[in-house]
Amino acid sequence: MHLNEWLKLLFENTPRSGRFTQLNAGMILQTIERLEQRVNDRFPDSGLLKVCREFLSLARYAESLALRLGPPIWPVRVFAMLGGLLLVGLSVYAIAQVVQRFSFDGTGMPDILQATESAINELIFLGLAVFFLTGLETRLKRRSALRALHQLRSIIHVVDMHQLTKDPAAVLGNMPTLTPSSPQRTLTRAELTRYLDYCSELLALCAKVAALFAQTMEDPVVLNAVNDVESLAQGLSSKIWQKIMILDLAEQA
Repeated sequence: MHLNEWLKLLFENTPRSGRFTQLNAGMILQTIERLEQRVNDRFPDSGLLKVCREFLSLARYAESLALRLGPPIWPVRVFAMLGGLLLVGLSVYAIAQVVQRFSFDGTGMPDILQATESAINELIFLGLAVFFLTGLETRLKRRSALRALHQLRSIIHVVDMHQLTKDPAAVLGNMPTLTPSSPQRTLTRAELTRYLDYCSELLALCAKVAALFAQTMEDPVVLNAVNDVESLAQGLSSKIWQKIMILDLAEQA
């Protein structure tokens, strides 16, 4: 491939995002609302319904937060630019004062060397200060996004806790003798299948809400956190589908 072709690939505009190349936050929220209604219709007194309602509230907050974190935070950028320019201006002024006050003959060399050593230390601190200011916006966005992703991760674990005691053996007649400490299992086979399916849908929607942050941000730390949430949801969902498959195979037998 020639050099001009490589440059064309590097600098040409990417295709404009279309309807099916981006997640629609509004449609995700509508899906969660519909799922909350479905859970309410079948299991109005269940703890899963409370989890679904809390997840809906969190999803609305995460959707609005992801939209706010996409554009630049101009007050923070202006503050960082002014702070950086002020520090650079002070450094230039200090260097100008050194040039004016010291003589560069043999008698002034020891003072110049001492001042140079001090200037190097000051430049190091200046570089750290400029680095802090230039990354201030990214750190603020990252902290907000990670806080929301942490809440989504907690919701995923709560959903997993609700399906933890939903054992297919209880409705297939393979459950051993119950003890006084055994959980109450009152669901029928069809109800248990629907309950597990709702749990799986909740986990999938948690991953989709987390992906909204990956769609609006390019911070590698946030992207890794989104991938962790998606992997966690997928791993726990696979355990739920194993239970669903056991119920389906038992019904076909």
